[in-house]
Amino acid sequence: PGPPARGSLSLHRAYLRSPLGLLRLGQLALGAAFWVTVAANKYEGAAHFALFAAVLVWLLTLALFGLSLLGRWELVPWLGSRWLLTNLVHDLALGVGLYAAATGIMGHKAGQRSYCNLPGYSQHCLYGAYLSASVCGGITACLYLFSGLYCLSRRCRDQRDII
Repeated sequence: PGPPARGSLSLHRAYLRSPLGLLRLGQLALGAAFWVTVAANKYEGAAHFALFAAVLVWLLTLALFGLSLLGRWELVPWLGSRWLLTNLVHDLALGVGLYAAATGIMGHKAGQRSYCNLPGYSQHCLYGAYLSASVCGGITACLYLFSGLYCLSRRCRDQRDII
C-alpha cells in the first residue's frame, strides 16, 4: 500500500499501525525526553554536542514521521523515490550513531558526578539528570537500531515501501 493520491491530505493510518510508525513514536518521545532533560539542567563541555546531536536527530525524525504519516515522501526531491533507503540510512547512521555518542557522553558525565549522590551532599547534583538522559539516550539508540533493522529486512526482501 502506497501513499494516498497527491490531491488529498489525509493520515496514512496503515503507517501509524506499522512497526516503523510505532518505533518512530517511541523515538520521538524518548528523544524529546533526552534533550529536554539535558537542556533543562546546567550543562557544559561535551554535553553541548550531545544536545546538538539529540535535537538534530529528533528534528529529522519528526520530519520523516510527518512526511510518512501524511504519505508525502514523494515530495522530497531525490530521496522520495528512495524512501525506504532514506529511512534505513537515517536510522542506522544518524539515529544509532549520534544517539550512541550522546549516550556515552552523558554516561561519562554521570560517572564524573557520581560522588554527589552520597547522603549529606548539600550542593546541587546533576548526577540524576545526566543518568536519566543517558538511559533515555540508550533506549532511543536501541529503538533506532530496531527500526533500521526493520527497514533493512524490508529492503533485503525486495520491498520498496516502508510498510
